[in-house]
Amino acid sequence: MPPSLSSSADAARRLLSPGRDSDYGARGRSPWLDVDWSQHLHRMEIRGSEVEYVDMGPRDADAIVWIHGLGACWQTWLENLPQFAETHRCVALDLPGFGRSPLPDYEITMEAYAGVVDELCDRLGIERAAVVGNSMGGFVGATMAIHFDTRVDRLVLVSAAIFWQEYRRAKPLVTLARTTDATLGRAIVHGQPMMLKRPRLRALGLAFGGIRYPHLLPRELQAELLLTARRTRGFLPALEALADYPLREELAKVACPTLIVWGTDDTLVSVRHAHELETLLPNARKEIFEATGHVAMLERPERFNRLVGEFLSAGAGAAEPAEATAA
Repeated sequence: MPPSLSSSADAARRLLSPGRDSDYGARGRSPWLDVDWSQHLHRMEIRGSEVEYVDMGPRDADAIVWIHGLGACWQTWLENLPQFAETHRCVALDLPGFGRSPLPDYEITMEAYAGVVDELCDRLGIERAAVVGNSMGGFVGATMAIHFDTRVDRLVLVSAAIFWQEYRRAKPLVTLARTTDATLGRAIVHGQPMMLKRPRLRALGLAFGGIRYPHLLPRELQAELLLTARRTRGFLPALEALADYPLREELAKVACPTLIVWGTDDTLVSVRHAHELETLLPNARKEIFEATGHVAMLERPERFNRLVGEFLSAGAGAAEPAEATAA
């Protein structure tokens, strides 16, 4: 085969698979499938609105608070919660307006979300916690580390949408979302049954959410993500809040050790933001996952769990270096 054709064939294969030796997706049966989640689900009224959350693991252990991204819910962390709950108290919530937490009466802002998470910790008796946030949840986590710094012991930012409002297309996207909100919401709800039955439609829907190789995720996880990814009433106000609150100038105030995790193939929030965050946060280091999209914790759960576990167990002080994690 001519070299040009060979390289083209290799490129095509990489579009469909990260390689035979890759750790992409969960191996074997995922532990979350054997958890009776009803035993860990709770509801609490915070600031006049109910919030649903998962609380699992030893109550006297060090706590981890998990914050999902835009359009997601606590199930974002299905591949991570069971493992960390063996040694930590894990709290994962549906932010107001997402999942099974209703849209609140107050204005949705990133600061308001950070305040809700802080109050939830306070009500649960959690004085300090490691905070792990994906996408918009990373924005909320960073806001907590700035405005509620005594609460946040360590911070993990997974494809955090902290600079999203700086995109030239951010404002046009918000305008588009305003005009299509109801129509797209109905399309997602009515299209879910068909997506669940058809592998290609499932893959297309999950790829739209930034997953690099959706067809390689366990089928049960694919179904769960599609069933819980609803265009809820909080989507548009949260998107508007992301576009209206610049955080760049405040990042120097984040004093806690911070781990930045990103995928090279993140189509929603560019990996270049990981490099920029590492320079702006005083005590941070980054880990870049090759051939990975927007949700590294679901796409490469084994590697993600090991990396975060090492980071959390490192104790106080600087964000210590770890082994490289290239695929």
